[in-house]
Amino acid sequence: MIARTKSIITRNLLNIPGWRTKRKIVVIESDDWGSIRMDSPEAYRHFLSLGYPVDQCPYNRYDMLESNTDLEMLFEVLDSVRDIHGRPAMLTANSLVANPDFEKIEADNFANYHYQIFTETLKRYPNHDRVFDLYHEGIDNKIVKLQFHGREHLNVGRWMQALRDGEEHTIEAFKHHMFSVHAKKPYDNGLEYMEAMDYDTKEQLMSFESILDEGAGIFEQLWGYRSASFIASCYIWPTEIETILKDKGVNYIQGVVAHAVPASEKFKYKYKYHFQGTRNAHGQRYIVRNAFFEPSHTPEDDNIGQCLKRIDIAFKWNKPAVISTHRLNFMGGLDPLNRERGLKQLSSLLKQIMKRWPSVEFMSTDQLGDTMEGLHQ
Repeated sequence: MIARTKSIITRNLLNIPGWRTKRKIVVIESDDWGSIRMDSPEAYRHFLSLGYPVDQCPYNRYDMLESNTDLEMLFEVLDSVRDIHGRPAMLTANSLVANPDFEKIEADNFANYHYQIFTETLKRYPNHDRVFDLYHEGIDNKIVKLQFHGREHLNVGRWMQALRDGEEHTIEAFKHHMFSVHAKKPYDNGLEYMEAMDYDTKEQLMSFESILDEGAGIFEQLWGYRSASFIASCYIWPTEIETILKDKGVNYIQGVVAHAVPASEKFKYKYKYHFQGTRNAHGQRYIVRNAFFEPSHTPEDDNIGQCLKRIDIAFKWNKPAVISTHRLNFMGGLDPLNRERGLKQLSSLLKQIMKRWPSVEFMSTDQLGDTMEGLHQ
């Protein structure tokens, strides 16, 4: 009872500072689109047979590169509701634009890292031939707005060092065109090399400038516009990259209240706290997530009810509701029932939002940021 009371108080307190509006704005931010994860159902069964605990990690259990069917079914759900302006629910799909080129890395004897653009990765998978076109249709129909999540969802420095050193679990994953398989390793902090903007050396920190520069350029090439917002993998990033992002047109930085800043010791962090719409030294605004919807990650929870409660708190403090979710909740390539459950709950959540707050306005992250700046009505 005491813990629950503290949680409610904390949720309220975190919504007090920052930018305010009486409008009922809902933003759905979803991470990991475009990145590889589990390669296939066959790979999943292979790693299980080796005793790897892939079944204990929801991302390895359910998540893989989005397919034609995944996007078609998700877009249908988003398009099934309309806000006060007659607009469908919009998903801010935070996109990775590249993945490792495993063949080139192996041919180079792990001496150098090589990547391939997302559209090339799609060619490796069946039922993925329309993904790129579906995204553009979704953009045109204002159902999805892609934003920049990084070049790839990978800590290149740590992963490449593990490969060069012959770390057995990383090598086994590499054979199946994957990063990791949820095994404990000396090179990893439990995030399976996903913490792209974390670093161990000054050289790795300096490499982020070219990684972000190339990634932002590929993003514009793929989607036809510059991304106005950015979300760092695993909510970890050095403050130095914010000025790099500013130069790439990023005015809004997505995240949660606590921002993990890499410290001098490996896998150690200092924490900075951000509140809705506050600015950094470069004038960029922080867009802070204050509601969460993760049915595949926490199936035992009342994801719909808890999300609605957080939205209610946000609105009571005159804050937009920024819902955090991840791709795995809507993926069916490994387990079609996962997609069915996730989309059913998403549909219910959207309908209940509209029923409880008929004046809701659906926006993408960049539209919310522009609203804060007085640039979007």
